[in-house]
Amino acid sequence: MSFSTEEIRRYGRHLIMPEVGLEGQRRLKEAKVLVVGVGGLGSPVSLYLASAGVGEIGLLDFDEVDETNLQRQVIFTTPDVGRKKVEVARERLLRLNPHITVKTHDTQITSENALNIIRNYDIVVDATDNFPTRYLLNDATVLLKKPLVYGSIFRFDGQASVFYAGKGPCYRCLYPEPPPPGLVPSCAEGGVLGVLPGIVGSLQASEVLKLIIGIGEPLIGRLLLVDALSMSFKELRISRDRNCPVCGDKPTIKELIDYEQFCGVRTSGEALDATRNTVTPLELKKLIDSGEDIQLIDVREPVEWEICRIPGAKLLPLGQLTSRLHEIDQTKKVIVYCHSGQRSALAVKLLRDLGLTNTYNLAGGIDAYAEQVDSSIPRY
Repeated sequence: MSFSTEEIRRYGRHLIMPEVGLEGQRRLKEAKVLVVGVGGLGSPVSLYLASAGVGEIGLLDFDEVDETNLQRQVIFTTPDVGRKKVEVARERLLRLNPHITVKTHDTQITSENALNIIRNYDIVVDATDNFPTRYLLNDATVLLKKPLVYGSIFRFDGQASVFYAGKGPCYRCLYPEPPPPGLVPSCAEGGVLGVLPGIVGSLQASEVLKLIIGIGEPLIGRLLLVDALSMSFKELRISRDRNCPVCGDKPTIKELIDYEQFCGVRTSGEALDATRNTVTPLELKKLIDSGEDIQLIDVREPVEWEICRIPGAKLLPLGQLTSRLHEIDQTKKVIVYCHSGQRSALAVKLLRDLGLTNTYNLAGGIDAYAEQVDSSIPRY
């Protein structure tokens, strides 16, 4: 594979490095990398892979650019709000480097399509933000014998590793079981320092380049922990679990499963209960307008309460709920809300289990209420 004079000039700072040179750059040009998730992590990963000259980059995401993305997802700009992420990212990458190919997968990755998509790539980058997809990508890459470059972020903390069955442990060796649903909040619920995805995403991109070129010591069997608040890095050694159900000596998982069910995200009984114990923003508005005597409980954190609140609500942060049960008036209909409805769903389940059965969750939280009912409430 030859290089044009324009490419030689573009990649000159690579070519003069003995560890890379023409051969290493040729490997980059021939490589195919799939980035799953074009968000906080996927933005820096894809930008650096494109600028480095990775020949084919696949972008998989089904979401649209939202204004809240712009605080950390550096591949997008304000005029991009409302557009498909994969299309915006493709345009940006090709403007950055017209010598590469960018393929888009405007879809959600599932057990039905994962193997067909992933088998066309050499390396997969996990830039996602949910446990079902992480376990799905892990199992798919193990079955296809592909390396998985992992990253995760939350508030000030990040993680990075390379899971490569046959050469080291997989994600299940580190986390055999997912946490209970709702226990680990998402970035939308807990926040993330805007520059942290850039730090972790750059680490992921570095691992991809090392794997392609065949240099250095990849993070196989090592978990790198990043603390941006103290700007410190720690490393944990990970061993392959011989009893791992997917990469162990006697694997029991030989095909992809239902990962939402595995992670407890969806069970029919819980879904029915959640619907029965829920009010919509419009239903809440009718209750307020009718003058019905209700009690609104806000289980967000005080810092969120300062941003916005529904008039008449009482702040009872989720972590303080059990110690402040006496402040909940069960003679009234109690409606609990948080930012998007996840924490409040947990709160309602907890309260109902304790016998406070006149308690309901506001579907979609204050964010949905601001969108559907009261546009004067700031959204974040």
